[in-house]
Parts: sequence; structure tokens; C-alpha cells
Amino acid sequence: MPKSRVAVLTVRPETVLDDIERLAELAGLRTALDPKSTVILKDNISWHFPFPGANTTPWQLEGTVRALRRAGYADITCVQNKTVVTNAFKGEDLNGYLPIFKTYDTPVLYNFKDKDMKWVVYKPKARMRVLDKIYPEGITVPDYFMGKGIIHLPTVKCHIYTTTTGAMKNAFGGLLNTKRHYTHSWIHETLVDLLAIQKEIHSGVFAIMDGTTAGNGPGPRTMFPVIKNYMLASADQVAIDAIAAKMMGFDPLSIEYIAKAHEDRLGVGDPRDIEIVGDDISGESWGFKVGDNFASRVGDLLWFSPLKALQNFFFRTPLVNVFILGSESYHDYFRWPLKDRRVFERWKRETTWGRLFEEYRRVGTMAKPGSVPELPRHQPAE
Repeated sequence: MPKSRVAVLTVRPETVLDDIERLAELAGLRTALDPKSTVILKDNISWHFPFPGANTTPWQLEGTVRALRRAGYADITCVQNKTVVTNAFKGEDLNGYLPIFKTYDTPVLYNFKDKDMKWVVYKPKARMRVLDKIYPEGITVPDYFMGKGIIHLPTVKCHIYTTTTGAMKNAFGGLLNTKRHYTHSWIHETLVDLLAIQKEIHSGVFAIMDGTTAGNGPGPRTMFPVIKNYMLASADQVAIDAIAAKMMGFDPLSIEYIAKAHEDRLGVGDPRDIEIVGDDISGESWGFKVGDNFASRVGDLLWFSPLKALQNFFFRTPLVNVFILGSESYHDYFRWPLKDRRVFERWKRETTWGRLFEEYRRVGTMAKPGSVPELPRHQPAE
């Protein structure tokens, strides 16, 4: 396969919006996305609480919208999804997205609202590894996604089931409905299938990944935030995940979803065949470890042990509500009030990115008067 390009820049709070615009240009934004097509922003809310490293940052979102507008992309929307443990409305509020949507006149749609989009059966042209077996009644996707470009906005972090999580995993919430927990035992193959589907239904796919505060440990929620001051961008979803994994200290091709996507020629997962533009990251290897927590041990037991034979009983009957309640209780009523909120407050006080987050909470956006390009909403640029 030809070399893929991943842009990586060291960024600073004082210049981060300009840094993101440069990052997008280096990664080939204008080539990857058709300016005549609607561009969907797919942010990443792993936890509705604003835990550092877990969610799309407000500067990542604002910088991306600003870069798109300044490049002539006029028709931009954001699509949110919900999960069994994450509230999209709470997440976009607590993470500071709402003032940005308002300032940049960016509509927000919800893939779980019938008035915004419908779920339709889609028959992929590509060979599916698992999705056709998991959903024998038919693979469904949101009709709104068809023919539109998409930008994924993940963060650099670990994941208890996939080692790392990034651009490929970010499609999970948008393209699978609320029964996506059916796929967890085959999560790596699922991510590969979803990337194949994305390449068929979207007019272009791009990713801008935030590693200003990276997440070490048993992510995607309960992590140890580490300041790293990096952001990445690429039109190759496999390559950006591979480089992020390498920076975290993992061998990308030892991670199944990256290796399988590389094998299926959906992108480049071998760092030797990826062109890095921007800053020198040859010395970056952070030694991240995934580890475990209470929720992941339960998941390991039910999704990856011999007990997975009982999945239909546990997860396709009302019994699933017991596990949903357990996860919600653990994360929202134990972890957040007793531990993770203190981590968040310390991050806000003691780090430059935490102070920038608090500034967003205070003033809404970093946009200066006259800095938002005047482009008509819902009318593609000529």
C-alpha cells in the first residue's frame, strides 16, 4: 500500500485554534473532504462528565469548525449519539460544546431522534467479518450519513477492551444503534467492518485527535490524565490510530483492530509505511498501560470468558438493565463523586489545559470578534 500521511503537532493553549487549522492543512483536509458535501462532526463523549482525556475538548471542536469554515466548508453539522451509560445532552453541556455550536451556527442532530434521522438497512459491498452474523436481520445505519463527509474527534487514550481507542472506535456510536453492546465480544472485527462501511457511505472521512491531555489506564472513562501537548490529524483512520498507539508506547500491529484493518487494506497500520508531517515524534513512547477496573472485570467475564455463550440471555433480555444500572452506578455515583471529580478539579487548577477548559466554561468560545467567517448555513460552498 502507498504511504499514508499523519500530521502531528505540538500545540499550546495560547495558539491552539491556529495550530488545529495548520494541522488540518498538513493532513490534507481539503483533499479528503468535498467542500460541496455536508460535513458531519462526530465528537467523542465517552463520559458525560468532563473527565480530562475522555472526551472531545472544546478547543478541538472549535478549532475544527473554525478550520472548516476558513477552508470554505459551509454546510457543517454535529451528530450526537447516546450510550447505555452516557447522556448526550449532559455531555455536550458539561464539556462546553453548546456555546461553540451557537457561535459558529452549527446545528446538532441526534441519531436516536426519529425527526433527525432514520435507521435504514444497509448491505455492505465489502466482506463483513462479523456484523452480518451479529445482526442477521440486517445491518442498519443512519440514513443521514449517506453521501456526507465526516470528521471524527477522538482523544488519545487507552481502552479496556481494545487497548487504545481513537478514530476507528469513534464510528461505533454513530453507526451502530443502542444494541451495539451485542458486538463487544467481537469488538476488533466490528471496528474493521464499520470502517469498511464508512468508506462506502461517506463522501470522505477525516480525523482530528486530541492528545493535549492523554488518558492512561483503564479507559475510556476511568483513567489517569497525562499532559502531552500533542494533536494529530489524518484522512487515514487506521494510520492515525497506529501513530497514536505508537506514541502511547504500544506496538500498533499487536492491536487487533489496527492489524485487521491493515490486512483488509482499509488503511495503513504499519508505522514504517506512514509519513509523519509536522513535528518530530521519533522519541515519543509514553509507556501507557491499560490495567483494569471493576467494570472492566465484569465485562471481561461476560464478553470474553466462556460465559460469553450466555450473552443472549444476559444482553438480549431485560436482564441487560441490571448491567446498565450497575455501570451507571459505578461510574456516576461512585467514581465521579468520590474520586474522579477531584482529579478533574485538580487538572483545572494545576494545568494549562485545565485552565483553558475553565476559560471555555467562563466565556463560551475563544472566537474573537470578526474571526468567524460569514458563510451561509446549510448551503454548500461553491
